[in-house]
Amino acid sequence: MPVHSMKMNRRRFIQASALALTACRMDHPPGLRPPPVILATDIGDDIDDTWALGFLLKSPELSLKLVVTEYGKGPYRAKLLAKFLQTTGHADVPVAVGPQGEPRGEGGLAEWVKNYDLGSYPGRVHTDGVGAMIDVIMKSPEPVTLICIGPMPNVAAALKREPRIAQRARFVGMDGSVRLGYGGAKTPSAEWNIKADPVAAQKGLSAPWDITITPLDTCGLVTLDGARYQRMLQSPDPVAATIIENYRLWSKAGKAEAAAEKHSSVLFDTVAVYLAFSREFCKMERLGLRVDDAGFTVLDDKAKQMNVATEWNNLDGFRDLLVDRLCGG
Repeated sequence: MPVHSMKMNRRRFIQASALALTACRMDHPPGLRPPPVILATDIGDDIDDTWALGFLLKSPELSLKLVVTEYGKGPYRAKLLAKFLQTTGHADVPVAVGPQGEPRGEGGLAEWVKNYDLGSYPGRVHTDGVGAMIDVIMKSPEPVTLICIGPMPNVAAALKREPRIAQRARFVGMDGSVRLGYGGAKTPSAEWNIKADPVAAQKGLSAPWDITITPLDTCGLVTLDGARYQRMLQSPDPVAATIIENYRLWSKAGKAEAAAEKHSSVLFDTVAVYLAFSREFCKMERLGLRVDDAGFTVLDDKAKQMNVATEWNNLDGFRDLLVDRLCGG
C-alpha cells in the first residue's frame, strides 16, 4: 500500500476513535453513525443477559455486529443466542461460540433450546469465538464497542492473541462492586463476573482500552415491577414477548415460577448496554480500580483509571427507557 494511503487510513481511524470516545463521554450525538458493537455474554445462567440482549437490539444508537458466548457452555449459550435472534427477527447478526472450556453443560433455559438446531440458524455461526471477536475489531474501519456482560476468559484470550484490539475498541462492562454490594449492601461484594475468573478480569480491566463499567452500586438496584412490569407481560412486541417467555421458563427451573408474573429479577446487565450509548441517568466517576485475587474490585489511585457508574441520577428514568424500548414504545 502506498505510504500516503497508509497515513490517510491511520488519520481516519484516529478521527473515528476521537468520535467514539466523545460518544463514550456523553449521550450519543444525533446524526452520528451508530458504533459497531460486539456483545460477549454468558447468557443462559442468570436471565439478565437475555433482557440485555433484547435492550441492545432495541437501541438504535448501537449497531450489533457479533454476539459471542463467554465463560464455557458454548453450544448451549450459542443456541440461546441464535434462537433469540431468529425469533425476534435479527438473524442477520452473526453468532460466535467461545472455546469449550469450563464450565460445561447447560442451565436454566435448556428447555427453550432443547429442540433447536444451531445448524439451522439463518445467519453466520463462527466456531472460533475469540478469533471472530478479533476479526470484527481489527477489520472495522472505526472503533468497536465491546460490551461484556459475563466473566472474561474469552476477552482475555483475545487480548493475548491480538493485543492491538485494545487500541481499536472500547470496553463497556457489568463488573465489580465499589461502595455497595449485592442488594444495596453497604459493603462491597466479590461480584460474580469478576469472582468467576479473577485472572481474566485482571487482564480485561487493566488493558489499555477506554473502560466504562456499571458495578453493583448501580446495576444491582435495577428491577421492574408494578405498571412497568405489567407492560412487559402484556406487550405483543416480539422482543418483549420472547424475554418474558424465557423468564418464565428460567423462573420455573429455579422453582420460583410465580415471580415471573409479578416482577423481574435484578437486571444487572441492561445497564452496561445503556452505558454504551448514554450516561444521562448515572453519576459517573473516574476511578482507579484493580482486581484482587479474591474477585473484589479495589479502589487504587495507581490502578487503571476507568469510567464508573457509581450512583443513579434517575433510576426511574432508566426503568422507563428500558420498558419503552423493549415494548416498542
